[in-house]
Amino acid sequence: MDKPVEKNKEYIVDIIDNGYEGEGIAKIDNFTIFIPGAIKGEKIKILIVKVLSSHAFGKIIEILKKSEERVKEDCYTYKRCGGCNLRHVNYKTTLEMKQNMVQSLINKTLDKKITVRETISMENPYNYRNKAQYPIGINKNNEPIVGVFANRTHEIIPFEECKIQKPISEKIARFICNYIKDKKISVYNEKTQKGIFRHIVIKVGVATNEIMCILVLNADGFKEENDLVNKLKTKFTNIKTIVKNINKKNTNVILGSKNVVLYGDGYIFDKLDEFKFKISPMSFYQINPVQTEKLYKIAIEKAELNPNEIVFDLYCGIGTIGIFAAKHAKQVYGIEIVEEAVKDAKQNAQINNIDNISFFAGDVEELLFDLIDNKKIVPDVIIVDPPRKGLDGKSINNIIRVAPKKVIYISCNPATLVRDLHLLEDKYDIKEIQPVDMFPFTRTC
Repeated sequence: MDKPVEKNKEYIVDIIDNGYEGEGIAKIDNFTIFIPGAIKGEKIKILIVKVLSSHAFGKIIEILKKSEERVKEDCYTYKRCGGCNLRHVNYKTTLEMKQNMVQSLINKTLDKKITVRETISMENPYNYRNKAQYPIGINKNNEPIVGVFANRTHEIIPFEECKIQKPISEKIARFICNYIKDKKISVYNEKTQKGIFRHIVIKVGVATNEIMCILVLNADGFKEENDLVNKLKTKFTNIKTIVKNINKKNTNVILGSKNVVLYGDGYIFDKLDEFKFKISPMSFYQINPVQTEKLYKIAIEKAELNPNEIVFDLYCGIGTIGIFAAKHAKQVYGIEIVEEAVKDAKQNAQINNIDNISFFAGDVEELLFDLIDNKKIVPDVIIVDPPRKGLDGKSINNIIRVAPKKVIYISCNPATLVRDLHLLEDKYDIKEIQPVDMFPFTRTC
């Protein structure tokens, strides 16, 4: 079948919509073309870079008619790193784009066409990430560099000033990279799998100003590590702990399974609302705590918990949402596969004097069955906060089988959220869908 566009040819198109990834959408003879960086309402000259059977991809050559929502980019690397793919769009418009994206998925998938509420904004949508993961590599001059990966590659782009990371994270990463350079410490090479330093991971307690620094190594250690630790804790007094993470595997996974504490207690604390939480190197903690408080308060409000209800908190992480819920419920049971996170969750319950919550380590699909069928615990409310892949089939079937009065679904992936809601909507009446902007200026809600 002949296609109306050809690779490496130029066309002038009108952008009729924005897609799931924030990209512009155009059509030529009803053939869809996706153009990153384009905004609905613009007229653009594009170059076709890829043609598939059902659609094509183009890149902007010239903007002939500019959208009023387009703003001047404030980051020179964002087009290459892909972290903030909406930096060229007015912030208010990005909120509308996210709302519309979820609404489009709802309209295509659910039998009940519920209206998605307006996306809840962030008052100051900058420098919000409490966790930074920086790869270390070698530049063309054979010198160590630290930065971010270029989009869909492992090429490292040196950063100047990231608008979504904490400035202190960048300062620490640069300091370590300069130390590596001065001391001529080897850097990991993905092709040869040789070299010591792989990544620098920084976690920041936004409310407490406590900092964790994780040195990810392809070795058991290096001779200068004590000197580096002393210099780091002297230079950056808010660093409360420094951890050596050992990852000798040929993998894209950043952290290995072994952690060695070089300084401090191996963890830091942060606060969400009235609660204090312990954060370890391996434990999951929401990236944007300012918006997380809003998210959790909405979830608890919509759950309409009462002191007689039993709550299951699935994929509970370090116990954050379950601890919020425990204040309003009779008993909470949390399930999480990462054992270190469950240890933190149990300690977090103690730290916050919460005694009506229990945590279990293991697969949700197995432990959910065990709680219901073996321990005969029947939940009134189930709160789920699964990874991007969403709920597994067994868990959905168990939810349908036990039929709790209410299900609160917190999602980081609208596509799998809507897929799972479709499987649940025969049993449940979907009352409300409320996006919260957890990652401003990115395609993700």
